[in-house]
Amino acid sequence: MYNTIIFDVDGTLIDTEKAVLGSLQKMLKADYNRDIELDSLTFVLGIPGAISLPKLGIHDIRRANDRWNYFMKDFSSSIEVFSGIIELLNTLDQRNTIQGIVTSKTAEELTNDFVPFGLMNYLKYIVCADDTEKHKPNPEPLMKFLEISGAEPTKSIYIGDTIYDYECARDAGIDFGLALWGCKNHEKINAKYKFENPQDLIKLLNMA
Repeated sequence: MYNTIIFDVDGTLIDTEKAVLGSLQKMLKADYNRDIELDSLTFVLGIPGAISLPKLGIHDIRRANDRWNYFMKDFSSSIEVFSGIIELLNTLDQRNTIQGIVTSKTAEELTNDFVPFGLMNYLKYIVCADDTEKHKPNPEPLMKFLEISGAEPTKSIYIGDTIYDYECARDAGIDFGLALWGCKNHEKINAKYKFENPQDLIKLLNMA
């Protein structure tokens, strides 16, 4: 069974959907005078701004990303840790399970949005968007994780909430568990496991 658990961040450990989409919508209106409904922006969830912003016709990626992060601060109060995540990380820690993160956030974004929740001590290995040339759904981020951690692919599982996470894990040769608590359109994602809540992962490990 698995001795290494790798987590996505947005939509898996913390609920950032309102903040990510709201700040992007606000940035597009303020800087580009574009009114776009939130439902039309959901495609950005799970991929870096360097990939999502060009899909919106934006070419000055660094400036737009900086402005997007600036407006994220207006929505910081809406970000919260999903129910059951702290208990999950603590239980895995007590079992001496290796835990880490592979995220589409940059290191700066991780510092701003995730670090304040005080969960980093549970997560030994971190791969951010800055750490690889290619990004999810490309498998390179998970391959980087395996490289720095020394984890075995067959004993590792990636927990995420998007099709990009699934494809990244599939092509890296790592099993995937879909976090239904943060997922949209789960019927379209052919995950090996679909977890209704974080404790379902513990139940899986207990079956080993």
